[in-house]
Amino acid sequence: MLLVTTGLVTTGLVTTGLAQAELIAVLAAVTGDAPRVMTVAAGEALPSGPFTSSHRSLQAGLRDWIESQTGHPVGFLEQLYTFADRDRAEEADLRQISISYLGLVREQAAPGAGRPEWHGWYEYLPWEDHRHGLPPGWQDLVAGLNHWAGTDRGRVQRLSHAFGLEGAAWNEDLVLSRYELLYEAGMVEEANGHSGLGSGIGRAMQGDHRRILATGIARLRAKIKYRPVAFELMPESFTFLQLQRLVEALIGLRLHKSNFRRQIDQQELIEETGETTAESRGRPAMLFRYRPAVLEARALAGTRLPVSRG
Repeated sequence: MLLVTTGLVTTGLVTTGLAQAELIAVLAAVTGDAPRVMTVAAGEALPSGPFTSSHRSLQAGLRDWIESQTGHPVGFLEQLYTFADRDRAEEADLRQISISYLGLVREQAAPGAGRPEWHGWYEYLPWEDHRHGLPPGWQDLVAGLNHWAGTDRGRVQRLSHAFGLEGAAWNEDLVLSRYELLYEAGMVEEANGHSGLGSGIGRAMQGDHRRILATGIARLRAKIKYRPVAFELMPESFTFLQLQRLVEALIGLRLHKSNFRRQIDQQELIEETGETTAESRGRPAMLFRYRPAVLEARALAGTRLPVSRG
């Protein structure tokens, strides 16, 4: 690990003492209808590695680490957030700094020395998947949160906003807010919680890696609405249904098929390849690809994937 002494600048504040810096990656893929995340330590942690002075930049350092340790070339990669809470480090006088990144890849066997493996991200945050209605354990989860909120109006309002309660609409982008509330309520294992909710509260991760995963999911859910980043997760050609299912997997909601198609057509994101594929049932499906202009403009804002709900 890189040890930095004095003069550390974090959000405008100068911090003295020792700081330990590491890079953490949220590497997302979609396989079939399942959004997946690469993990290490038998699924208990996100890939991470030291930031050293030999790296020409933070992003270059993370790319090098990912590709050398996992064999995964990374296309889309952007910084998420820098976590630098003093209580993150095991030693009281050492501040742990974790610089997190979101990367989009296509799942493949991971040959890295740390034995990376892929897990569905709803294994860790099951309350985020509403594609089949309310997720298992939802009622018990809400009951636990309401018990914590009690008659505190501020807490009740925060719960209603984050979890879509008391007539409030469900906002799929508030992934981090929901996890933070569960942490504050002491209902997740990372907060030394013992909720008794079983699978409804999801699988814990080391340190604050589940919090970082929630940050990555929230960023990606928001980003696909205004940037054509989903193509990073798709094969070169795909059916319209495959594109819709991928977006649904990422946002955890079912979409209205006709509205989705109409908005995709209006934005001219994709074009026919002239080929078809035989699906398991029904007539052959037309294959599409992203328009070259969309691929060239992938670093620019202005195009988005619609999320009109069904």
